[in-house]
Formats: sequence, C-alpha cells, structure tokens
Amino acid sequence: MDLDNPSQLRDLLTTVTDIARSAGREIAKIYAHDFEIAQKSDKSPLTTADLASHDLILSNLQRLTPKIPVLSEESQRIPFNTRAAWRCHWLVDPLDGTKEFIKRNDEFVVNIALIQDTRPVLGVVYVPVKRVCYSACRGQGAYRQDAKSAATSIQTRKSSTERIIVVGSRSHASKHLRTFLDRLGSYELLCMGSALKLCMVAEGSADLYPRFGTTSEWDTAAAHCILEEAGGCLTDLQRLPLRYNTKESVENPAFVGCGDCDFDWSVYL
Repeated sequence: MDLDNPSQLRDLLTTVTDIARSAGREIAKIYAHDFEIAQKSDKSPLTTADLASHDLILSNLQRLTPKIPVLSEESQRIPFNTRAAWRCHWLVDPLDGTKEFIKRNDEFVVNIALIQDTRPVLGVVYVPVKRVCYSACRGQGAYRQDAKSAATSIQTRKSSTERIIVVGSRSHASKHLRTFLDRLGSYELLCMGSALKLCMVAEGSADLYPRFGTTSEWDTAAAHCILEEAGGCLTDLQRLPLRYNTKESVENPAFVGCGDCDFDWSVYL
C-alpha cells in the first residue's frame, strides 16, 4: 500500500471508519447493560468494553494491513528499541474516556490513527452513543458524519479575543488550567471528556483546548490529524507540533489544540 497515494489513503480511511463504527457498536452493546470494571497497574480503570473494542480493532487492522504494526492502549507494552524501527504504525485507543463510560455521560470515543514518520496522516474519532464520526487523512480535509447524514466538511474558526471558547477536561481539571484561564481574560469554558475536545475545536465550536496534565499518544493522534486537516494545530508549549513514537515513553508533553494557528495563546502562559 502506497500511503503517499491520496486515492489509496482515502480508500484506507473509508475502511478504517467502518472498523471504528464496528468497534463502537460493540461498545454500545456493553454500555447498555451492567459491565465489569477492573483496575490496571497504573490505577486507571479497564472495562469489558475496552477489551472488546481492542480485540475487534486489532484483528481488523492486522487483516487490513498485515505489515503495519499496531500500538493500542490495551496492547502489551512494546519497547522503544523495537518501535524505533517503525516508519509507520497504527495508534489506537479502543475506548478513549473510560471514566466517562463508567459515569455513563456518553462522552467517550474510539480513536484510530495512522502514524507515518512521527506525524498522524489518518485519523478517525467515532462517538458510539451519538453515532457521530469525525475523520480525516493527509491533504484531503476533515469531515463529520452524523448517523443518518452524509459526511460534511468541517473547519476551525478564527479566534476572537473578545470571548474565547475554551474546552477542558471533565475529569482532569488542574491549577495550571485555572491560571491560564485567569490570564486569558473573557472566556467561556466547556467541559467535555475524551478526544471530543479536539473535535470541538476542529469543527469550530471551540477555540482552544489547553492540556497541562498527563495524556498518552493514543489519546490525541486521531483527533490531531482531524484538527490539522480542519485548519488548526496541536502543539507543545513551545508551539512545536506534537510528534509520535519518538521516545520510550508514550506520554505527550503539555499541549494546546488551537483552531486559529495565528492566535498567539502562548502570551497567556
């Protein structure tokens, strides 16, 4: 498969979107009933829905692209001396927003991204409860598709300093965020779980998503591609684009997702 061929990349996106929807249906089935909750070694929760989605996505991606490795949140850890040889790989969070899933507030998603040379070149974020799909691939724009509608193009918007709409984590508020907001001046804060925050910036319903706490690469990669293709940017606090698979740790640095790349949010840090 030639990932530099726009037509082949677009066809791949269509298939991956179908895989994300299938995983979402499995999650929705479990969500409708009582489910088991375990605890991982890092004290984060794990449900039967996380595992069911992981198994479905992993088997389908391995069948679709057997030569491209898959790194999932629920995979066994793969050392960097192995990953460093990868030019491209799938990066998956089979259930992003497990805490939101447990709280039953519907704010959880399926994330599937394709990384090539440390950059996301394809991304799908699927919302199982609302059956909404955000998708993008390199150079071909970003799209949102509702359950019973055709896919429509989405774009970020220009920021207005008169009132900036900021989206923040529902489960991970921090004093750094409060300090940033105090300096920002007039703003509206919307709280949301999972990669939906970056999707809100991508579709122009928010201006900024600042994140000063811990996230992992599979939390951001799919929505990163969507945000960039919609006209926005996802950068660290030095305003350098986030990169993937560059180190042993899969943790992201602190970052800001911004819809208007000309807006200098760094003056408020």
